[in-house]
Amino acid sequence: MNNSGKIYGIGVGPGDSDLLTVRAVRVLEKVDVVFAASSTKNDYSHSLQIASEFISDKCEVVKLGYPMTRDKDILSKAWDKNCEIALEYIYGGKTAAFLTLGDPLIYSTFGYMMQTMNKLYPEVDFEVVPGITSYQAAAAKSRQVLVESGQNLLLTSGVADPDKFAESLKSVDNAVILKAYRNFPQLRETVSCLDKMDVKFFTKLGLDGEAVYLDVNEVPDKTHYLSLMLLTARNKN
Repeated sequence: MNNSGKIYGIGVGPGDSDLLTVRAVRVLEKVDVVFAASSTKNDYSHSLQIASEFISDKCEVVKLGYPMTRDKDILSKAWDKNCEIALEYIYGGKTAAFLTLGDPLIYSTFGYMMQTMNKLYPEVDFEVVPGITSYQAAAAKSRQVLVESGQNLLLTSGVADPDKFAESLKSVDNAVILKAYRNFPQLRETVSCLDKMDVKFFTKLGLDGEAVYLDVNEVPDKTHYLSLMLLTARNKN
């Protein structure tokens, strides 16, 4: 591929713009185009809002629409289409940044794009810039040690199969539950039965409307998309 560009996957962190890494800022200052994922229902992008102050006025911003669905066929078509859009810039020799909340390789739209692109167009050059995750920010906010000594830590999603989800929690010391918004009442019922763990709930960290709940029973039944839970081993002393 002649005169080809490059795609950086950039983690912009959970919400506060000052949690972007120095590396992320330096890349954003030099790229020709920024790709920002948004829902097909609107053109708003949380990641773009967070990183906007570091994007050059000369940089082109392109919003890539992704449907909020778990239908694999619909998602696959969206990934293919957005890969084609990105290729138009990359084949033209431009360098691009794909923005993603948290880290680019943890429950990220960027991960799907990179894998799709690697499969269909393996010659495209990628570089990943790690980002601070929402659960790291939540742990810092609450001064909660996530894991220590010989303990283990489970990272899982609230949209996982309910039975598999409940079973996985039985054999761990600590856990992080991302996407704790779908079927939240059922999630709450499951974690409330874990006598060995303390549960903390966080929503919209670093953004307007941020809230922290030390009692999961106080959380409203309908929660925001940007929500997570920290489950940590209860102190036996």
